[in-house]
Amino acid sequence: MKALVALILLVQLPIHKAVPAAPPAPLGCDDPESEAAAEVAVNYINGHSHHGYKFALNRIEDIRVVPQGPNNDIIFLELDLLETKCPILSPTPLENCTVRSFAEHAVEGDCDVKLQKVDGTLSVLASKCHSHADSSEDILKVCPDCPLLASLNNTEVLETVSAALNDYNSKTTDSYLRLLEIGRAKIQYHPGHVVVTEFAVGATNCSAEEAKANVGACQLLPEDQSNFGFCTAVMVKRPSQDLQVDCQLYGHQVPAPDIPLLSWGEDTSAGLAPSAVGVTNHNLGLFHNNPVASESSSSEILRSMLSAKSVTKRAVAEAAQHDKVPRPVGFVPPPPPCPGKIRHFDI
Repeated sequence: MKALVALILLVQLPIHKAVPAAPPAPLGCDDPESEAAAEVAVNYINGHSHHGYKFALNRIEDIRVVPQGPNNDIIFLELDLLETKCPILSPTPLENCTVRSFAEHAVEGDCDVKLQKVDGTLSVLASKCHSHADSSEDILKVCPDCPLLASLNNTEVLETVSAALNDYNSKTTDSYLRLLEIGRAKIQYHPGHVVVTEFAVGATNCSAEEAKANVGACQLLPEDQSNFGFCTAVMVKRPSQDLQVDCQLYGHQVPAPDIPLLSWGEDTSAGLAPSAVGVTNHNLGLFHNNPVASESSSSEILRSMLSAKSVTKRAVAEAAQHDKVPRPVGFVPPPPPCPGKIRHFDI
């Protein structure tokens, strides 16, 4: 009889089912973990870009974390970057580089980056970037008299760079400088006619005096002695004629093990490197796979980036539908996890 009662009581006891753990909340674009990943990504992008200027983070557009196992995550980032005033060759740390103002005809970079986080350590698997200057219409609305960016193959731009280099080399007793690439150029027509250029240079194995005899024999210094620099030139054509040149050499820099020194083309007959005769400015065009990463297939990485984007878009759409549910009076919804805050200005 006692056994029967015990059995009846056992049957009547509530059965507690195991409740599955709730999935972790999505990572917000302004969370410290997101910002740490973005910092690693931006440093990687600047470290593997061989042309133009360094870019700084302006906004984290999106982030998606895909768990791979214990303490192992794949992170997908969408980043908005802005061009700084520091040439890519400059040893100046990014945190000390000034972002160009909107009125200076700002340039934006859009990047997709894939990272891996293992035991708290972040590494970049791949990055894909492109950049574009803000529209002329946007600049002129804010600053009608501001000069706009000029094409790098503009005749006046090329003439100014050539004259500036000749002027500098004719006055220096140091190494003869050779043009590597033109970084920026502007032409102002009113109230005066002024051409402003910025360009990268490299020291050669000739002195300026030796170059006068046979400039064709002057080659960039070998890697163990390399010395790159950057110049600005202002040529006033009207109302007077004047040329001002300022060049700064950075000294020899030892590259990171997986980042070779910049490789530049041979001079053309005009004395301009082929990279200087482009029609676009500030090209951040970059698709780079980390050679030491465990994933090396470009197509696989790109597909995974696009797949992560589509999943994120679906989640945003579902969240939007969920937000249509009536809320209590006075309810204040939490801020959306993405996109994040704008650090400088929007283009």
